[in-house]
Amino acid sequence: MIFRSSTALYTVILVASLQAPAFADTLVLPPAPAGLGKVDTAPAPTGVVAYVDAGGTNQRGDACLATLEANAGVRLLSGFLDLWTPRSAFVDADQDAPAKDNCPAVVKSDWDGIPGSATDGKKKLPEVHDANIAYSVKVTRAQTPELDREAYLDDRRGKNVSIVDGLGPLADVWRKGARQTTTITDMPADAVKVKYDDKGNNRGVGSKENPDLGKAVDLFDAGSDNGSTEPAKRYYKYARPYRASADVRVVPQLEPAKSDKPASDGGFPSGHTAEGWRDALVMAYLVPQRYQEMVTRAALMGENRIRAGMHQTFDVLGGRVQALAVVAYNLNREKYAGLKVEAFGQAQSYLSKETANGDLNKLFVLAHASDKTKDRFADWKENKAFFEPRMTYGHRQIGKTDVAPVVPKGAEVLLETRLPYLSAEQRRVVLKTTEIASGYPIISDAEGWGRLNLFDAADGYGAFDGDVAVSMDASKGGFNAADTWKNDIEGAGKLTKQGSGSLALSGTNSFSGGVVVENGALVAQSDTAFGKGDVYLAGGKAVVEAKSLAIGGNLTVRKNAGLQLSLNGGVSVAKSVAIEGGKLVLTLADGQKPKAGDEIKLIQAGTFNGKFDEIVLEGFKLTPVYGQNGLSVRIEG
Repeated sequence: MIFRSSTALYTVILVASLQAPAFADTLVLPPAPAGLGKVDTAPAPTGVVAYVDAGGTNQRGDACLATLEANAGVRLLSGFLDLWTPRSAFVDADQDAPAKDNCPAVVKSDWDGIPGSATDGKKKLPEVHDANIAYSVKVTRAQTPELDREAYLDDRRGKNVSIVDGLGPLADVWRKGARQTTTITDMPADAVKVKYDDKGNNRGVGSKENPDLGKAVDLFDAGSDNGSTEPAKRYYKYARPYRASADVRVVPQLEPAKSDKPASDGGFPSGHTAEGWRDALVMAYLVPQRYQEMVTRAALMGENRIRAGMHQTFDVLGGRVQALAVVAYNLNREKYAGLKVEAFGQAQSYLSKETANGDLNKLFVLAHASDKTKDRFADWKENKAFFEPRMTYGHRQIGKTDVAPVVPKGAEVLLETRLPYLSAEQRRVVLKTTEIASGYPIISDAEGWGRLNLFDAADGYGAFDGDVAVSMDASKGGFNAADTWKNDIEGAGKLTKQGSGSLALSGTNSFSGGVVVENGALVAQSDTAFGKGDVYLAGGKAVVEAKSLAIGGNLTVRKNAGLQLSLNGGVSVAKSVAIEGGKLVLTLADGQKPKAGDEIKLIQAGTFNGKFDEIVLEGFKLTPVYGQNGLSVRIEG
């Protein structure tokens, strides 16, 4: 039933509540929150060659170009030089070797790959190296048969076959549409003696023969263009862990896969990790409904390289950094501009058609429909707990710890489909406000690739250090229609919700610039979702799903706005409430059964003025009870 604020009915309310609530003679509305009056920005770093401009120099096979000066892939990982001086960097000085045919002697095969030998590199900060190899020893010595099997599969089968696991309920549908095949489905009994190679097609069948997901398969190939780790391996000459320590256990079934040529078998960076990350990032671009699950799967690929005994933490960190830069480079290239649009559209259309009868808005729900027994990546908290320690692998900071956040040129493309309702500059600011601190080994590159935390970035802003306006067009479907930001948002900026879509906030938020809702819905899923400032509902509606929403300033509801909250929830306002009109919609919690005579508090405040035009609780008659400090409703039947 609907309560309408007519004079006759209001008289009944006064009698029923025994005394008239004292309202101000004239309702005075507080001004809308002013915020900071500026937006935040994230300019690309200066004084450094951007990888997205130079990624084409990362060419394998040309020994003369595997140098810091000539190769963007080698240069990207130059943070490793804080820990390691490779043989190639000092052989000239030691041997006074001449150049030949304009190719420096430093790139000759002068390394035997045996740590501590006369032709090995030189360690810096030995205790960090000790921690690195200690992690490999610890992990490989704690292996179980199931973990051995997992590490074996990630080693021997196509990397794309492995990362498709991250799609969970959508994985089999994807494999069907991509026409993906593999011949490595288990760990053969004789694998301890026989090296098995995957004879499948890895990524699937491309667009020339596959109308279902062929464009998507093409984009995987494009995302890895110029993505080789060979030049960096050639330059840095860092040994595999089993050569560095006899205490590192290699999965027995992978012994036949070990190279017997150390000089051409460098461990840094990990090629398997880099490829897994490249394919996972492209998949996250194509299927952003599983974005965080895909980057978690990429992190698991890296961990499995360590569990296999084939790589160390240094190698895995380098592989991740290189992959982020390579994929961003390719997604920014004009050459692939049309392909990425076509591939994304094809992937979304095919998956929604095959699983949700073409309803794009249901695809996110179906992508998360399985529990942990069927989808190992079903738990967001577990994914986050696994992912974040592997951003640094627990290494101590060895450089400056207070360097301001930096976002590489072009990195915003990595969030293009995950946060489609934000501008490119806003996506850069999201990356800026969610990246990790500076100073960690290997990943503190000058551009900032290693500090990017894509798991957190997929959950929206980490801080409002400027005012943020979010405009979501629900008619476009997907994340344009509804999204959730789970980060704990700090800062002094203001959030303005525009457009017809729905944005939910679920973090422990402390931003102080206030909230303005102009259209659509802003959903409070935590008690501190709206921060510490004023909340001003100019249009649209605020939906309170939290048990008890705390508003740190004023609450204002204009005539064209609405508020929705659960009958067993409530809103606590530190200062004043001003209600010009609008609609209050009440809902019941699961199992809640109010009875006639119950009086339930909804809003409490320092002062309360004004009235809603209507109050609705489907199936019930209500009497609103307004007071100087709040609003309750009495159930009449």
